[in-house]
Amino acid sequence: MNYNPNVLDCAAAPIAEAWSWVADRNSPNLIDMCQAVPAHLPPQSLLDHLADVIRSGEGATYTDIRGIEPLRVALAENIRGRYQGDCQADDIIITAGCNQAFCSVIDTLCEQGDEVILPLPCYFNHQMWLSIRGVNTQYLSFNAETAEPSVEQAAALINNRTRAIALVTPNNPTGATYSPDCIERFYQLAKEHKIALIIDETYRDFIDDKIPPHALFEHSDWRDTFVHLYSFSKVFSLTGHRTGAVAAGAGLAEQLQKVQDCTAISAPHAGQLAALYGLQHLHDWKLEKAAELQHRAILIKQAFSHPELKYRLVCAGAYFAYIEHPFESNSREVVKALIKNFDLVSLPGSYFGQNQEKFIRLAFANVHEKYFDEVISRLLQSQSTLEL
Repeated sequence: MNYNPNVLDCAAAPIAEAWSWVADRNSPNLIDMCQAVPAHLPPQSLLDHLADVIRSGEGATYTDIRGIEPLRVALAENIRGRYQGDCQADDIIITAGCNQAFCSVIDTLCEQGDEVILPLPCYFNHQMWLSIRGVNTQYLSFNAETAEPSVEQAAALINNRTRAIALVTPNNPTGATYSPDCIERFYQLAKEHKIALIIDETYRDFIDDKIPPHALFEHSDWRDTFVHLYSFSKVFSLTGHRTGAVAAGAGLAEQLQKVQDCTAISAPHAGQLAALYGLQHLHDWKLEKAAELQHRAILIKQAFSHPELKYRLVCAGAYFAYIEHPFESNSREVVKALIKNFDLVSLPGSYFGQNQEKFIRLAFANVHEKYFDEVISRLLQSQSTLEL
């Protein structure tokens, strides 16, 4: 067989590759800080509800391409409350996870040879999809002091093939939350050049819910520029149910439905019913879990303040901590050595784009804070025993 050269040239799936370096997945000493997964199951009330609807057969059928109407209505209401702006059910398309949301938006906006601007470090699946589709990526360099991308640098990269700027906030992999002012400036830049501003806000439920993450939904013409991506996977612990969403203007939504029909047809029905239950009944549970994650972020920052630690915490928040390692070797070799010698699983910075060899990512969401001292102990040991 002949293979698509874009697929052949694309890097391997990072999580699977990282786990291939783990010799004993059942080791009692293993600390898994590799993949971003919730540390808890959904609440029992959601599990019971889902069991009931599945037994009744309600979740076994296709839905409308856009998703079930009650979920779109509930998510639009949630967005209005969270952002203090305007969003309606007709602006929403439910997708098979937030990854599919991104892929479908890119397929709707871009043809081969077009360009998308991504800040470094970038979420690896975004980078992979652009590569597979033959869409060129223009990178914004990483400012390890502020962890915010440069609007001025983005402006210099825009040309007649630029179709979008794509941001992730709170960020994967750094954990940084971009300021409302930074997001507003990117919006105005995208609007000026008539390109899309795509913002993946999968982790927006794990930051202060009293302050809107940005004011873009307050703009009367936001639908002409802004594309909001969301996921129910993390907030309601529904990673396996593959349920996400796009909020966008009518023009993009109409064309995106063609892509949706050819890929997922519709997002999994059972997952949509679970997400609807979560929006309607789990607000307090969500806030409780968000508070746990915010506290965990504080504790991991404190853990990395150890005076003898040469690993430098660049940023931490939501689910992630981005770490500058102290070795001359590349990030893959560092991660492999930490797995082999210290049963500590992380991801190399090289998975998150160019010029990231000095960094590793720790996903702390699925590791209880009681293990943080042990994580630091293993990193301290590695400083004196690893020859890299």
